Amino acid sequence: MARFPRSLTASALGAVVLAATLTGCGGTSGAGAQEITVYSADGLKAEDGSGFYDTVFKEFREKTGIKVKYVEGGSGEMVQRLAREKSRTKADVLVTLPPFIQQADGKGLLAAYSPAGSEKVPAGDRAATWTSVVDNYLCFIHNTQELKTPPKTWDDLLDARFKGKVQYSTPGVAGDGTAVLVKAIHDFGGKDAAMAYLGKLQKNNVGPSSSTGQLAPKTDKGELLVANGDVQMNYANMKSMPHQGIFFPAGSSGKPTTLALPYAAGLVENAPHTAQAKKFLDFLLSEEVQRQASSVAGGFPARTDVKATDKNATALAEIMKGVEIFRPDWVEIDKNLASYVDAWKSATGS
Repeated sequence: MARFPRSLTASALGAVVLAATLTGCGGTSGAGAQEITVYSADGLKAEDGSGFYDTVFKEFREKTGIKVKYVEGGSGEMVQRLAREKSRTKADVLVTLPPFIQQADGKGLLAAYSPAGSEKVPAGDRAATWTSVVDNYLCFIHNTQELKTPPKTWDDLLDARFKGKVQYSTPGVAGDGTAVLVKAIHDFGGKDAAMAYLGKLQKNNVGPSSSTGQLAPKTDKGELLVANGDVQMNYANMKSMPHQGIFFPAGSSGKPTTLALPYAAGLVENAPHTAQAKKFLDFLLSEEVQRQASSVAGGFPARTDVKATDKNATALAEIMKGVEIFRPDWVEIDKNLASYVDAWKSATGS
């Protein structure tokens, strides 16, 4: 308990107590706190400190005095952790990929909040409880030293030379791994055909990986020839992992395809530091940070009114040239995700 000098008058003492209440405890809003906790899918932070989060966290602290504590994991893993802690919430902000942001919403883990600037985000990329903050797309990567020309189609990956040299992150656990499942269903024209193919691919697949970020270093070193990833993450880490190339396998149409896979952020329900978390979400959607989605993150701005013109934006446009982009019905996928994952486990013996 705070101790006050005896010389304080009753009215002065009351003022001090009131001030202490407003700045110290803050209830669920955490009004006086100088730290928030962000649970996030991997891909936006770099080990060398040059990543998007590294830059944004530093700028946010300089601007507001609020430090960001960062916890990273697979998209599904972060939602599961948030659910386990629901009775005693530790996180303030969740950043994850679809359909896991929809899953978090469905579990009642997110609170309604529309950050400043979110009205500039396309309607399909935001909801009452979350908003896309960095646009992104599923991709595959290949080792450019041992595999100078990437596979053109899914069927090319069935070749015997890829035995023990292909790996994709686990559907239902990792956001990018779940996206592989979604792309396969789209490219093969349905769940049954997609599962039949993934069952065949299993002979070359190394096995499960809870995090997609673990696969890029293996591909760069040549331990893997092919792995899944996403454009933002893999483009951003090419400086430190130069022996990886981005490609998009084609399905039955013969055209390379990918799906929109944005990083989406939401305010956690009953967050310990609500007021500060809202400031952080506002900051993520600010024009200055959105411009860094390409220049620093190697991704794409979520706001349509922010047009990136930096060298990364030019390179990214070239990577995406000629690739057919489809936008899944994430509400439907979230609803049926468990059955899709069960079908995948059955087909692959996972």
